[in-house]
Amino acid sequence: MTTLEGASDLRAADHSARAEASPAAGTGEISARLDRLPATRAVWKLILLLSLGFFFELYDLLFTGYIAPGLVKSGILTPTTTGLFGTSGVASFIAALFCGLFLGTVACGFLADRFGRRAIFTWSLLWYVAANTVMAFQDTASGLNLWRFISGMGIGVELITIGTYMSELAPKHLRGRAFAICQTIGFSAVPVVAFLSYLLVPAAPFGVDGWRWVALLGGISALFVWYFRRNLPESPRWLANKGRIREADEVLSRLEAQVAKQYGQPLPEPGTPDPVPRKASFADMWKPPYRKRTLMLIVFHIFQTVGFYGFANWVPTLLVKQGITVTSSLLYTTIIGLAAPLGPLLGYWIADRFERKHVIVCMAALNIVSGLLFSQAASAVAIVTLGVLLTLAGNIISFTYHAYQQELYPTAIRARAVGFVYSWSRLSAVFSSFVIAFTLKEFGVHGVFVFIAGAMTLVILAIGLMGPRTLGKSLESISH
Repeated sequence: MTTLEGASDLRAADHSARAEASPAAGTGEISARLDRLPATRAVWKLILLLSLGFFFELYDLLFTGYIAPGLVKSGILTPTTTGLFGTSGVASFIAALFCGLFLGTVACGFLADRFGRRAIFTWSLLWYVAANTVMAFQDTASGLNLWRFISGMGIGVELITIGTYMSELAPKHLRGRAFAICQTIGFSAVPVVAFLSYLLVPAAPFGVDGWRWVALLGGISALFVWYFRRNLPESPRWLANKGRIREADEVLSRLEAQVAKQYGQPLPEPGTPDPVPRKASFADMWKPPYRKRTLMLIVFHIFQTVGFYGFANWVPTLLVKQGITVTSSLLYTTIIGLAAPLGPLLGYWIADRFERKHVIVCMAALNIVSGLLFSQAASAVAIVTLGVLLTLAGNIISFTYHAYQQELYPTAIRARAVGFVYSWSRLSAVFSSFVIAFTLKEFGVHGVFVFIAGAMTLVILAIGLMGPRTLGKSLESISH
C-alpha cells in the first residue's frame, strides 16, 4: 500500500467513526468530502457513463421531429390536423410523447428518491428501449401514439434520474461543467439522428420504412449503456440521506482511493460541512425558501418548452411548409443538428464562471431574435445560420437549467421535486404541439415564431426576477 493510499484509508476510517456517532454530521461530511474531490479521471469517468445514458435518451426523445416526414409519407400520420386536437396528425405523435413524459416525471419522479439513483437509471432505460422497439412495428396512428406514450414515461423517469444523479456525484466546483459535458455528449445524438434520418427516412432499406430503422437503431445501441452501468456507484449523498452512512462511506472511500492515486498527492482536506437540511417532504416545496423556486420553475418550464421543442420537433415540418422538399429539409436539419453538441461544449467555458440565471436570460433573448429572423429566411445560408444560432441558444439553456433546477432542492426530495416542476414542461409540450400545428395552418411559419418569442419573453421575466444565485455553492448551502 502506498503512503497516499494509507493516508486516504486512515482519513476515511476517521470520517466513518464520526459519521456513526452522528448520522446528521455524517451526511454533512459525506457531502464535504465529495465537494473537495479534484477533477481526475475517476470523477470524469462517472460523468461520462451518465452522459452516455443521456445520449440515447436524447436520441429517443428528439427523433420525433426527424421521422415525422417519414410518418406522413407512409400514410400513418398527416402534417396538420382537421381540428385543434386531432389524433391523426404529427401533433398527436408529439403530444403522445409528452403525455408520457409528463406522467413519468410527475408521478414516477419519487422512484429515484425511494429506490436509489442507480437502480432507476438502469430500469427506466430498459423500459423506454422496449417500448420504442414495439412502436417501430406499428402501422396505425393509434398504435404509434400508444407506444410513444409508454416510451415517454420511461424517458421522463430517466431524465429526472440522470440530472439528480449527476448533481450529487459531481463536486460543487465541477457541477456546471459536468452538466455541460453531459449535454455535449447527449446532444451529439442530434446530428446522429438527423443524419440517420436523412439517409433512411426517404428510403426503405430491405423493404422496411426508413423511420422504423431510425427508431430501432437507437434502442439497440442503448443496450450498451445498460451493460456499462455496472461501473456506476450509488450516490453517496442519497445513501447518507437514507441513514445508510456506512454504505455511503464505503462507496465514497473507494472513489477517494481512485482519485488520490490519480491525483498524485494527498487529497485536500474536506471543508467545514454545511448544515444538512432536516428531512424534507413533498409539502416542503410549498414552504419558504422552496415555494418561490417552485413557482419560478413551473412558469419557466411551461414556456421554455415552447421555445426549445417548438423549433427542435418542428423544424423539418416548418421547412417543408415553406416549400422545401422533404429530402432538402432533412439535409438542412442535419447540418443544423451538427451544432447541437456545440452549445453545451461552448457552455463548458462559462458553466462555472457565470451565474446560471444570467446565462438562461441571455440565451432566451438570442432565441427570440434568431427565431423571428428564421421565419423570414429564404436562402440556404440564412436558414442554416439562424438554425444553428437557435440550436446553440436552446442547448445552452438546456444544460444550464438542468444543473440549475437540481441545485434548488434538498437531497431528500430532489428527484421528486424536480420531477414535479419539470413535468409542467411536458404538459406544456402536449398542448403547445397542437397550438403550433394550428398556428402553422392559420398563420404560417412567421406566426409560429411570434408565438415562440412571446413564450421566451416570459422565460426571461421568470428567471431574471425570481431566480436565486447558486454559482460555486454547495448543494446543502443552497437548500437553506
